[in-house]
Amino acid sequence: MITIRRAAERGHANHGWLDTWHSFSFDSYYDPAHVQFGPLRVLNEDFVAPGAGFPPHPHRDMEIITIVLEGAVAHRDSTGGEGVTRAGDVQVMTAGKGVVHSEYNPSDGERLHLLQIWILPDARGRTPRYDQKAFPAEARRNALLPVVAGSDTNGALRIHQDVTLYASELDAGKSVTHTLAPGRRAYLFVSKGGVAVNGQALGQSDAAAIEGETLLEVRGAAPSEVLLIDLP
Repeated sequence: MITIRRAAERGHANHGWLDTWHSFSFDSYYDPAHVQFGPLRVLNEDFVAPGAGFPPHPHRDMEIITIVLEGAVAHRDSTGGEGVTRAGDVQVMTAGKGVVHSEYNPSDGERLHLLQIWILPDARGRTPRYDQKAFPAEARRNALLPVVAGSDTNGALRIHQDVTLYASELDAGKSVTHTLAPGRRAYLFVSKGGVAVNGQALGQSDAAAIEGETLLEVRGAAPSEVLLIDLP
């Protein structure tokens, strides 16, 4: 079964410096039909104004993944982790037993566009940690590249959950396939362009919650970028 969530159906808040869209219940947005999907708890699409950002704030017991689509995000946290993550890069943070961090757009003139994804961990109270990595666009082109995983997977960043995030950049007319193991599900998000998943059309910022399927085919209807999350 493939359940499509159109971009306009998501929760939305515009704070001026932050224009944010919520695929799942978050902050003041609550939708009992969209609280989580397996261990996938949050998928926010954020647009952050130049020079603006999130001041220091706490998290605990969550695997937090940030994927930068345009611009750059500067990160600093209470473990000493810090860095600037740019378009095409991915960062992960294990909040574990507690961490305080800040994120902001370091540019004076360029908007920051990112996805922030929260995954429920496999255990509480883990040691906080931070990591980031650049993934070359060529490795994602017309392929599903694992960028985050719960195990050692072809150079993917590690998290504490049996989840794998794949990134792909598809040319128009090109496709990728993915096989879901028994009992697994997937969540597909289109960050650019438009695709068809098993023949069902998705536009930019649309998503599909996928259960009970075995073979997935994702075909580009135009030059497109997608994120595929394989979940228990």
